[in-house]
Amino acid sequence: MTLNTNFCGPCTFIHIALTRFLLHHSSSFVRMASKTLTASCRCNSVHFTVTIPTEALPLKIHLCHCSICRYSHGAPCAFHAPLPPGVELQFIVPSGYDKMTSYRHAASVATGYFCSTCGCQIGGFESQWTISTSIFDANREDEGIWKFNAHMLPDSAPDGGLTAVFSAVDGHQMETENLGLSPQAIAGSDSKRPDRESKDLLAQCHCTGVSFLIARPSEEFIASPQSKGLISPSDKRKWLARMDLGDDSRLVSGANVISWMSVSADHITPRLPKDLLIGSAKAYCPTKDTLLVFCGTCGATVFSHSEKRPEIVDVAMGIVRAPEGAMAEDWNVWATKVSRPENGIRYQAGFARALTEGMQRWGAERGHPQDPGLA
Repeated sequence: MTLNTNFCGPCTFIHIALTRFLLHHSSSFVRMASKTLTASCRCNSVHFTVTIPTEALPLKIHLCHCSICRYSHGAPCAFHAPLPPGVELQFIVPSGYDKMTSYRHAASVATGYFCSTCGCQIGGFESQWTISTSIFDANREDEGIWKFNAHMLPDSAPDGGLTAVFSAVDGHQMETENLGLSPQAIAGSDSKRPDRESKDLLAQCHCTGVSFLIARPSEEFIASPQSKGLISPSDKRKWLARMDLGDDSRLVSGANVISWMSVSADHITPRLPKDLLIGSAKAYCPTKDTLLVFCGTCGATVFSHSEKRPEIVDVAMGIVRAPEGAMAEDWNVWATKVSRPENGIRYQAGFARALTEGMQRWGAERGHPQDPGLA
């Protein structure tokens, strides 16, 4: 049986090792009864169905923590599941391939796709599809569709990212698999490590089309009323970060959760224009007072901005290149209360509970604030 080795979209340099892993965890798919699943991005420009043989269910979700997935999604990790051989996307008119932008980097033999309008990551295709599992709202009430199976390649980030936050979903202990690869091999063409000597923090999407520096909170900002709720009294050198389970964030990133770092806009270099469009950035407005910005080349979520906080920009932490890892603890104090948990519970309750409880435990162990007002 031929298996899809493109588990994380473009990062197919590890496909030989992954094939062995999937062969060990897959069974033969028998073409009998089937289940149709319906997916859509936030703006509904990309809208399609996939028909899955029931013998192939539940589809196994792996959370890929490799730097390529983080930098091209803007999220802590990618949420992917390989579709059975021969399963294709059936677009619902007027949707189609022309509504998506393709991205294929130099080291890849596969092509990733994201919505050209809102930036939602859809999946990757080599000879078979590996799909984002975060965009199937039409089936959120259905049981037996998904199984959270593994944390893949957590060693790509020195701190392990979300692997340190939770290890089980719905009572199932997730495997942790690095496929015997070094962090440098996992990173592939993106093997350059972040600069530990820099006084500023680099944020950069995978294609490098959007790139900027974040400075630490200035004394002037710390003393201003604007800093309230953004700077922890426990460490005023750091910005506030939080996990977000909101539907808008999920459907523009293509990931179940996105993490935001709230930064005063005047601490970002180069200076941001009012529309936040720098480099290859594009904008989408999910609501009248919210602006979401993504890279028009690789699809990474970059910024979120609300008119209610005009001087503050939320930076998608998946593109932050912190030497210490995906949680960037040298730069952030984390709010241990997850934002908009009710949205996450409605979409995939098991994952939302694992993340919410895990952040409380992890935050307490790491000395992050318990004050829910900071979230």
